[in-house]
Amino acid sequence: MAESLTNQWFDPLFRADAMRRVFSDCGRLQGILDFEGALARAQARAGVVPAAAAVAIAGQCRAELFDVAALSQATATAGNSAIPVINELTRLVAAVNPVAANYVHWGATSQDAMDTGLVLQVRQGLDLVETDARQLCAALAKVAAEHKETPIAGRTWLQHAAPTTFGLKVAGWLCAVTRNLERLRAVRPRALALQFGGAVGTLASLGSHAEKTTSLLAEELGLRPAELPWHAQRDRLVEVAVTLGLLVGSLGKMARDIALMTQSEVAEVAESSAPGRGGSSSMPQKRNPVGGATVLAAATRVPALVSVLLSAMTQEHERGLGGWQSEWETLPEIFLLTSGALCQMRHVIEGLRVDAERMRANLDATRGLIYAHAVSTSLARAIGRAAAHQLVERACRRAQEEGRHLHETALGDAEITQHLSAAQLKMLFDPQPHFRAAAQLVDQALAAAGDLLSEVKE
Repeated sequence: MAESLTNQWFDPLFRADAMRRVFSDCGRLQGILDFEGALARAQARAGVVPAAAAVAIAGQCRAELFDVAALSQATATAGNSAIPVINELTRLVAAVNPVAANYVHWGATSQDAMDTGLVLQVRQGLDLVETDARQLCAALAKVAAEHKETPIAGRTWLQHAAPTTFGLKVAGWLCAVTRNLERLRAVRPRALALQFGGAVGTLASLGSHAEKTTSLLAEELGLRPAELPWHAQRDRLVEVAVTLGLLVGSLGKMARDIALMTQSEVAEVAESSAPGRGGSSSMPQKRNPVGGATVLAAATRVPALVSVLLSAMTQEHERGLGGWQSEWETLPEIFLLTSGALCQMRHVIEGLRVDAERMRANLDATRGLIYAHAVSTSLARAIGRAAAHQLVERACRRAQEEGRHLHETALGDAEITQHLSAAQLKMLFDPQPHFRAAAQLVDQALAAAGDLLSEVKE
């Protein structure tokens, strides 16, 4: 077996195929070529280059005409990916129109081609992320609606706190993803901006044609003309990375909650099972939460990658040394991990197995202690918060020490029953008010998410 130098073993686990195509070597190459073809067309329209030259140049701006492996080797010498692409494009154009070859990359610089090519990839990447996020929202909305009154123990510091519903927990995940959708939509106008400045950002070589060429080039590519070239001002792309980092963090929170709920001792939910999924090489009984683990891995890795781009913002003068170069693999990797996490989480939510009976059993497992907050709050209306807290805390300790239900120890405490009747105490141990309040909040979340998703689709 011949030795392979590729590093793609884990790609199907951590990265979605569609995003892998966008940020593949061919995707990177085509982004640069799209810039070069559009530049030639725009300059022909502006009267900078002959129309025939633009046709010849644009005709060769197809990735399939290039040897990516050879370009990769040449990049190691050139120091960036644009130089060997431009050299090879010039050679291809010269073979069909020697005069046109003189106008390849006219007035531009390597970073113009690379940054704008990357922006074109970012646009495709954002489209994919938004589509996946909307699909995840639809799956979350379905689960939240179905379980808006399904009882579950609310947990703080990993311990039982007060009753809530599984639907409200899911609605919290849903709201986080919809907020990230809003952020993704807001970042697009700033991020999807043309990079075109020439050697030091003045476009001096284009003289009086600079402004018109810039406008026409942006039009050709469907990008917004930037107020100034941004060679060493990297906030546009860093904002994209930070926004994706927030999204992946929200997915990680979701995955963490689900993972905790899949523990054998809790067993309230489970990921869908399939042959070969989540098994163990040594323990036949295992059904590991593979999707959650993958999302958590992304949520661990992406913040560090975002920090690379934040650190790289301190670039020197008109063109960065090292900082710019550090972006080339980092931003694509953030997109790739985000796409993989979104696909994995959607698979988890769409196939999530919910055990409502186990949720209710866990809710009752602490013998009524989960209603202590409700008792304390009601009692506080009569004797004040501090005194009420002390009395109910005493009743809770007695219940734990004696293995009794809190309702029973509260009824046996004369200082509590002096202010709360037996009927009142019984009502405080009724979970239905908690569930009705949670269900109303779920409805609010579903309405808000529905409004946003309809706006995004429009």
